[in-house]
Amino acid sequence: MGALTIGTILLVVMFATLSVGAWIGFSLAITGWVGMAFFTNSSPGLNLATAVWQSVASWELAALPLFVWMGEILFRTNLANQMFAGLAPWLRRMPGRLLHVNVLACGIFGSVSGSSAATAVTIGKMTVPELKRRGYPDSISLGSLAGSGTLGILIPPSIIMVVYAVAAEVSIIQIFLAGFLPGLLVMVLFSGYIVVWALLHPDQVPADDLGEMSFKQKLIASKELIPCMLLIVMVIWVIVAGYATATEAAAFGVVGSLALAWWGNSLTWEHFQESLLAATRLSAMIMFILAGAAYLTIAMGFTGIPRALAEFVGWLNPSKFQLIAVLTIMYIILGTALDGVSMIVLTTTIVLPMIQKVGIDPIWFGIFIVLLVEIAEVTPPVGFVLFVLQSMSGRDSWFVAYASLPFFLMLVVAIVIISVFPDIVTVLPRMFVEATQAGGPR
Repeated sequence: MGALTIGTILLVVMFATLSVGAWIGFSLAITGWVGMAFFTNSSPGLNLATAVWQSVASWELAALPLFVWMGEILFRTNLANQMFAGLAPWLRRMPGRLLHVNVLACGIFGSVSGSSAATAVTIGKMTVPELKRRGYPDSISLGSLAGSGTLGILIPPSIIMVVYAVAAEVSIIQIFLAGFLPGLLVMVLFSGYIVVWALLHPDQVPADDLGEMSFKQKLIASKELIPCMLLIVMVIWVIVAGYATATEAAAFGVVGSLALAWWGNSLTWEHFQESLLAATRLSAMIMFILAGAAYLTIAMGFTGIPRALAEFVGWLNPSKFQLIAVLTIMYIILGTALDGVSMIVLTTTIVLPMIQKVGIDPIWFGIFIVLLVEIAEVTPPVGFVLFVLQSMSGRDSWFVAYASLPFFLMLVVAIVIISVFPDIVTVLPRMFVEATQAGGPR
């Protein structure tokens, strides 16, 4: 039986187990067991134990629960209120005014939370009622928040980036560095759309009610941004300067977030317990999925599926852009049914041989996947950010999905831009590697 036929059978098994409501980790492990038991001569049980141990006994993966915990701690502080107070005075003259707070606040908070859900919830709890009170339409306020909430996984440090780096066996630091410029690009695209919308609908933009503020008063208000910016700078600086690995930097981030919570008088024993339990639940879920994916990866290796797929792609001889287009469509379809972590662990092993065949940089491809996961976050019926904003606003998920459609399209535009100009993604990692080889930060 050919490897591609076996792959089709395993795909049917996986979707069959998912369709009956099995946990994703179980579904992956069951599919791997079927592949090992029926299509190879290797021991399914022995390989299961090996895969589970190797997938979780990873120093690099230790960064994941720490970054999750950092985000959970900050979620329980008054950081979002501080950011709104610091940003609002500077945006009053821009078309769209306070709508840009969604973009900037999500970008800033996303850089310290690493989670789209945490970013959307934290910023949304503060901006949605405030924008509604000031008279901004729900469609644009929720749409901009849905799109901007996804920045939590694009601007480093990011949980999804850690998962991809572990699954693809690439440098976490290089993936983090690769996300900065695309993150800024997406923020510019989002704010650009808000400006266009505001110019086309001036009657729907409420009048400015902040009153006159001098430059000095704006600077005084901006002091509220200092705690968050210090934490961002600290986490990234210790990595780039070579003082800490990504895992050690995550530990610094946890300590810094605890310090911010203490400074803001929100570090209580109850909040500490809640943040620790929430981080444990999410981290355990992700690691369970990674363990099941590792077992399925071993099964695929024994059956020769990745090699056969790479050979098939070689036979088709697609160009780089043709493969990118096909993969974009594939991931958007997957995003309608799977969460971001599942998308990455289910496909990375299969897709990496394909992209290597056409000469695509795995670091660039990591950011490409993260952008597609961002799209999945606002794609019904499983878009997690849609569910978060639905419960927060009282609007149904389809209203939020329709409102976020322009920002969905901006993410597609971002994919096109980084495909045409890949240096946007690769320039910072390349500079880091060159500096390391020259005896710089390690």
